[in-house]
Amino acid sequence: MPDNVIVYQGHEGAYSHLACRHVHPEMEARPCSSFVAAMMEVEQGLAALAMIPLENSTAGRVEEIYRQMPKTKLHIVGEHFEPVNHCLLGVRGSTLAGLKTVGSHPQALAQCHDRIKSLKLEPIAKLDTAGAALEVSERGDPSHCAIASRLAAELYDLDVLQENVQDVVGNTTRFLILSATRRMPVYQAGQDYITSMMFKVRNIPAALYKALGGFATNNVNLLKLESYMAGGTLRESTFHLDAAAHPDQRSMQLALQELEFFGVDIRILGTYPAHPFRHNHELIE
Repeated sequence: MPDNVIVYQGHEGAYSHLACRHVHPEMEARPCSSFVAAMMEVEQGLAALAMIPLENSTAGRVEEIYRQMPKTKLHIVGEHFEPVNHCLLGVRGSTLAGLKTVGSHPQALAQCHDRIKSLKLEPIAKLDTAGAALEVSERGDPSHCAIASRLAAELYDLDVLQENVQDVVGNTTRFLILSATRRMPVYQAGQDYITSMMFKVRNIPAALYKALGGFATNNVNLLKLESYMAGGTLRESTFHLDAAAHPDQRSMQLALQELEFFGVDIRILGTYPAHPFRHNHELIE
């Protein structure tokens, strides 16, 4: 049934698949060929939720998601931080000394750049990490390996030649959980919330400064502010903002009033509880 399905981009064994297992082990996790396909399945009612990566602590944001969100009507109903343990996977019996090439998603290759260089491997970009592991299994070439998860090694019967090959300790990916249905959690004192939104600003001097001023004067902490050009005109920017607040809090209401005065096309993408990872790593002050 669609209401028990959570979709993700990539092959089985992708880190998105792993995130689905950790957050909603009770749901059927189903792969999709692209981020757009996964979002469309939720919009069309073929799945209840989508697990979509937004940014990585080492390689930065997944820009495609920022460009796709304005085109959908989906709501953010949760976030998840997944620690990344990149593994070097080869066919059974292969060795590190015999490796020549490594395939993976460009983000994973970027996160393991120094290790790849130290092993003198030629990086080859693939559509996703798990797909790269599947290719290693199908090719059966002991000189070719993949960077992917331990789950991918189990699914595709590969040897884990090295674990934790990422360059930075603590490498973590932040995922958004998307739904076609808006879910506004009831505000509870003592619980930290994130409210995500998109907006543009009026074409007047200091418009962005003034639009954000309400958050400062009302003591609302901004956790994230991203900008990107929209519409193909290079004339205006769209902003993605994460605030550490709930819309039922008076301080947030006042901040939003000021944003509405200077901003245009404001869209609240969702309000959801802050993930425990934020507290453990002091991401919310």
